[in-house]
Amino acid sequence: MIGNVKLLTVALVSAGVLAGCGDKDSRPVFDGVAFRTKASVVEKKVTRAFFEAEVFDVAASPLGAREAMRYAGTTYCIKNYGTSKIDWEVDLDDPEVPLPRDGDKAVLRGTCDS
Repeated sequence: MIGNVKLLTVALVSAGVLAGCGDKDSRPVFDGVAFRTKASVVEKKVTRAFFEAEVFDVAASPLGAREAMRYAGTTYCIKNYGTSKIDWEVDLDDPEVPLPRDGDKAVLRGTCDS
């Protein structure tokens, strides 16, 4: 009985420790930075294929933020449409084209292509 209690205690403590690990630990790293990203539908009534992606703390690495933006959009489109093809409002492949910014957050819209 005491062995079961110890085992249960160890299991609960381990689960608590794992739950305490932040999302930052599981974020992919771009140019040495683990960016926080978000991608969501713009208007459900129109089409879920039209989405907006956000990357936070762009100043940490503008180049990395560009790749984090691409990753956020690709993840969204694969999850919702099974495709990684995206028609972005600006060309992410051209580093001369700046990302649209709102403070230290980049916001960009795109459409998942099938």
